[in-house]
Amino acid sequence: MTSPSPAKTPTRKPTGKRRAASSGRLPLVPIVIGLIVVVGIIGILVSRGSSSSSSKIDTSLSQTQPVSVTGTPLPALEDPANDAAVGAKLPDIKGKSFDGTEVDITADGTPKLILFVAHWCPHCQREVPLIVDWLKRNGTPKGVGLYSVATSTSAQRPNYPPSSWLTREQWPIPVLADDEKFSAANAAGLTGFPFFVATSGDGKVVARTSGEITTAQISQLIDSARSAGGQRQD
Repeated sequence: MTSPSPAKTPTRKPTGKRRAASSGRLPLVPIVIGLIVVVGIIGILVSRGSSSSSSKIDTSLSQTQPVSVTGTPLPALEDPANDAAVGAKLPDIKGKSFDGTEVDITADGTPKLILFVAHWCPHCQREVPLIVDWLKRNGTPKGVGLYSVATSTSAQRPNYPPSSWLTREQWPIPVLADDEKFSAANAAGLTGFPFFVATSGDGKVVARTSGEITTAQISQLIDSARSAGGQRQD
């Protein structure tokens, strides 16, 4: 709609019709300003969301830690049903958690079940909450130590960092943060994720398996470790 032509007499006041016509025009300037404000608000919210996500990463934590391995590394797992590592001693693995707390996985007289996980592994991402829920419902198993190793860590892969992931999942099991060379994983003969190693009290391998397993299978691994002998008698 075009605007009316200007009146020829400068002193002439606008008529009611012209006012009506003028009032029918869209207030473009307020609309544009409103859009700018809305876009600005959205930008601020997105910025806050990003900074809130990044703030969840505790930069005081180290996602990898030095690891000491003493003993002969286990052979790679080829066939869980005929595992060549059964009966062999798992090397002593000493390291730290993300916050620097010492975590040692050694033959200390207590049977163990050790779970190796990678933050980017979708199978691990499904297995971890399954175990968390199972432990909440059943409690920590008696007579068997539960340990976990966060390995194959990479800032270039999804779901990084592992410390934030496991915290979100309320992971209750002690975590040893593997080093950049994956020394702990190599010592256990890891071939896939998640990876489970059950040992007797004297550190000998009772069973190993990889991939997602059920809570019933986890119970079987724990029972196997508990009944394998070599348990310290207090």
